[in-house]
Amino acid sequence: MTDKVLGVILGGGQGSRLAPLTQTRSKPAVPIAGKYRLVDIPISNCLNSGIHRMFVLTQFNSASLNKHIKNTYHFSHFSLAFVDILAAEQTPDNPTWFQGTADAVRQTMHHLLNHDFEYVLILSGDQLYQMDFKQMVQAHIDSGVQVTLATIPVNAKDAPDFGILKANEQNIITSFIEKPKTNLQDWVSDTGPEMHAEGRDYLASMGIYIFNKDLLIKIFAENEDEKDFGKEIIPRMLTEYDVLSYQYEGYWTDIGNISSFFEANLGLTDDIPKFNLFDSGHSIFTRARMLPPSKILGTTLDKAIIAEGCILEAESIKHAVIGIRSRIGVGTHIESCYIMGSDKYQTLIEIEKEKGTKPLIGIGDNCKIVNAIIDKNSRIGDNVQIIGGAHLPDGDHALYTVKDGIVVVKKGAVIPDGTVI
Repeated sequence: MTDKVLGVILGGGQGSRLAPLTQTRSKPAVPIAGKYRLVDIPISNCLNSGIHRMFVLTQFNSASLNKHIKNTYHFSHFSLAFVDILAAEQTPDNPTWFQGTADAVRQTMHHLLNHDFEYVLILSGDQLYQMDFKQMVQAHIDSGVQVTLATIPVNAKDAPDFGILKANEQNIITSFIEKPKTNLQDWVSDTGPEMHAEGRDYLASMGIYIFNKDLLIKIFAENEDEKDFGKEIIPRMLTEYDVLSYQYEGYWTDIGNISSFFEANLGLTDDIPKFNLFDSGHSIFTRARMLPPSKILGTTLDKAIIAEGCILEAESIKHAVIGIRSRIGVGTHIESCYIMGSDKYQTLIEIEKEKGTKPLIGIGDNCKIVNAIIDKNSRIGDNVQIIGGAHLPDGDHALYTVKDGIVVVKKGAVIPDGTVI
């Protein structure tokens, strides 16, 4: 069944709401959980579901994403499996960049049609979830529809941020509204006793679609002005075709802004996290870096995730995710932080050469860092205090950005000794 499915992962737009993390990389390339990239999540979901042919569509800051996929997803020469990048390209027929989700698929359709498939599974590259697509594909086939939309129950607080829909007893979608602001009561659905008990009474679109190939070709030929699936194509499909709602009830979050990104990462440190990194049935695949185990010297750890290759001499690390190759100095306190780590180790010669001129890569001695994201390859000196919280106004500065009280130190930033933020 899954051999008939082609996966298409949308790389998203400029990712401005995730800035400055997207300043030099595309959204799917943003590091998550200390050792993965966001794009590893949909790719891993596909691989775990038996879907082994995927394209990733991107157009902004795609160099690091290209490098990650090239170094990660290698398959046997005797296999048809692949994960390929399709970057936006200007052609005589398409002189513009991607104008939306549907336009991205439309402009790359000629590449997709070089392969043999019956169904297209369209996914977002910036969502955190673990889903078995085999069940969704089977539901699509069994129902006889040509379009299936993955949906998830949400509460009244979150409903205005999503496309909300209603479905009949056969799970065929009967009505759809994009980001409703009023009259939410009219959109209450029967989401099941367990979901109702949690106050999740509204069905929201997850931005995950299955299309029959022939229908997708027909849609694109009919109207070239429709640029977006959620805003234009899906609402039109509801008036012309039966569209199936496939309800998913597991953990799912849209990594749309700094707050959701921060919460999703720190949520991994919970006693029983909603996103389970330790589920062997839903493994997350990523680049095998062959790093040494982490070394921890005199550090008190509480609710911490430590990736490989770290050298930690901190006084305490609490409620934090520490990424690959992180170095944290003596006497430093880390709390409610995501430290992304670094791309390389400094040699002893480099350390000796730079000593006294600028901080080493990593975090120095006797620092206190709270409510912060430290992007990769940052250099934070000794006796630095970075205390995020509601007292800090939002703003973009040369070395860091503040959003919703979270201090985001920019990639490669150099924070001198004694700095207070």
